[in-house]
Amino acid sequence: MKAVLSLGTNIGDRRQNLLEALDSLRLLPKTELLKVSPIYETEPWGYKEQDSFFNCAALLETGLSPKALLGACLGIEAAMGRVRSFKNGPRIIDIDLLLYEGFTSDEEELTVPHRFIKERDFVLVPLHDLFPEGNALGYDFSEAYAKTDLEKLKKV
Repeated sequence: MKAVLSLGTNIGDRRQNLLEALDSLRLLPKTELLKVSPIYETEPWGYKEQDSFFNCAALLETGLSPKALLGACLGIEAAMGRVRSFKNGPRIIDIDLLLYEGFTSDEEELTVPHRFIKERDFVLVPLHDLFPEGNALGYDFSEAYAKTDLEKLKKV
């Protein structure tokens, strides 16, 4: 099955953090990293009193279940030193499961599609790079993408 992840970081060497996380994703069993969007520098979302983020999106082919993939992403975050001090706070790495082919869930621990895809330009723009037609694995985000403020994102 295909899955789409969003990655973000705003602590330390942001580019290196993303590359390390992507390298870790490549090592997951039954998983192949198919495509990665360009990296964008973006303003913080939610809590504004922090450094800007580097964000990208990744398309995977995986044999892992959605919950196993989420667990693997949380494991990568922990291995890289992620500390969850408060909601939307600074982080060395954040890996969100946005979409998983043929799967939806509205549980507290796993919501797919991710509930904020259409509200976050830093998700929509990299997602559009992967799916320029505005439809990712059956999820139509074209109207939301048309409203993005491209001035707020800088390709790095």
